[in-house]
Amino acid sequence: MSPVRLFLLGRTLMKIGEEALPELPASADQHRVGTRAALVVLSDVLGHPDTSVSAIALRTGLPQSQVSGAVARLKDAGSVVTDPDPADGRRQLIRTAPDVSERVAEVRASRIDDALAAALGTDEPERLREVVEALDVLARHLTPEAVGRLRG
Repeated sequence: MSPVRLFLLGRTLMKIGEEALPELPASADQHRVGTRAALVVLSDVLGHPDTSVSAIALRTGLPQSQVSGAVARLKDAGSVVTDPDPADGRRQLIRTAPDVSERVAEVRASRIDDALAAALGTDEPERLREVVEALDVLARHLTPEAVGRLRG
């Protein structure tokens, strides 16, 4: 597989994932930061609890302003909490929220079946099962931590 083909596959998979996510409630501030950035930041926080915006930016390669916006969105959704850093009162430490918010529960319960069927142009059960199994294998081996290993 060529790097270009892999890149385009990744983009297609992101679009399918975005389509499968439940829509944000109308009351949510959807203009602050995109879904992709929020998911990248949340993934990083899951792997690095009690972390800072600058550390997330360094690990993910996202601009600090985008990380700050994502943290604000995730905090509004009840996905993360922040506390002042005891070593530096100007900095906030970020970690996942101890309780599962309504939004987190909704996202966790969502499935990709409809979005995947639409992208494939078929709802043939055998074909959907085959693709979902392939995606499960990829997800098991290419975890978010793999990106960090690329950056060395």
